[in-house]
This record gives sequence, structure tokens and C-alpha cells, in this order.
Amino acid sequence: MNRSANTISAGEIRVNKMTALTTDCQYATWDDEELLAEYRYNKNREAFSQLVIRYESELYNYLYRYLGNSANAEDVFQTAFIRIIEHIDTFSEGKRFRPWMYQVAVNCAKDFLTQRKRFSVVSIDDDYGQGGEAVTIAETIEGREQQPAENVVSEDEAQRVRQAVAKLPEEMRQALYLVYFQGLTYSEAAESLGIVKGTMPSRLKNAVAKLNYILKGNEKT
Repeated sequence: MNRSANTISAGEIRVNKMTALTTDCQYATWDDEELLAEYRYNKNREAFSQLVIRYESELYNYLYRYLGNSANAEDVFQTAFIRIIEHIDTFSEGKRFRPWMYQVAVNCAKDFLTQRKRFSVVSIDDDYGQGGEAVTIAETIEGREQQPAENVVSEDEAQRVRQAVAKLPEEMRQALYLVYFQGLTYSEAAESLGIVKGTMPSRLKNAVAKLNYILKGNEKT
């Protein structure tokens, strides 16, 4: 794909992000697909910057947990949006941007790890969520069937859950991350992972079952 003078480069992602943050952006109320189309067809850099801002915290947090390192997460975050630019003409009209963005980000993260020939170190007991609300994966999973007063996890338990999740197969970890951490629907998560929607419920069920199996001490480190 040939770059035009209006195409955003890797080094400009953060600069454009900060510019849009300090500007009363007319595109703030546009939906994701409208913003993508505005950049795709009109090469409107402010519209694309609005997309970057919109998903900065969400996608960065996902990449940080997957890669276990803030510098790596930032690098892959920028790489993902550059790849979105490079492959923007492959985005199908009528599709949703968010699952496609995650699909690109997942592939970028996998490429990053493959290139460095190492496994990711996942830190799943870090705080996440919006508005400063701290939640852990143990609280998220168990909290779906518990009352708030019961939804308390000790530091030791969080450590056990972190170690257990690290032992899960890659496809199970990804399912947990996308649905429980990032809040994607089954359909969105399936699209992001390149699998059929009907696979997600069973994959999540198996992931939670495997996690519980490990937590009960049935699998050694």
C-alpha cells in the first residue's frame, strides 16, 4: 500500500493522540465505523486520532496483561494501529471496528512474542477497569455468581489465580482476557480470535473448568 502525505506514521501516533486530546474534536460523537471511514476515504487524521484515543486505555491494558511489560505493550499498541492503517482497505463494510481492532492487536502481540522467542509473562492481578475501580480476574469470574459482599479475594488467592491462568493453554487465556477483562461479547471475541461464535461458550467453560482444576491442586507446576 502506497502512503500518501496524509497517512499517519508510527512516530505520529502519540503526537496526534495528544493533539486530539487538547482539541474540541468534532468527531468525538462519531461511532467507530464512521471515524474509520472518514480516515479511509478522506485521510482525515483527526478522525483516526479520535479512534486511537477512544481505545488507548482499553487496548493498552489488554496488551499489558498479555505481554507483561509496559514498554512492549506501548510498542505493540502503536504497531497495531499502524497495521490497521496499512490494511484499512481490507476492512469490510458493515462489520464492527472493535473486534477487527482486537484481531489485529492479537496478531501483532503474537508476532512480537514470536520474534523475541519468549513467552509472555502475564500479570493478571493488576488493577483494571474504569474509573479507578480495581478488579481482579478471580473477582470477575467468581463475582458473576456471587453477591458483592462475597466478592473478596485475598492477595494469596490472587497470586494462586495468576499462576493458574499462566498454565492455561493460549486459546483459553485469550478467551478469558477478551471476554472477562475486555468485556467483548462472545460474537466479538470469536471474531477477534478468528473462530466461530458457537465455539466461545465451550471454550470459556473449559477455561474456567481447567482453571478450577488447577486451583484445586490437581495440576503441579
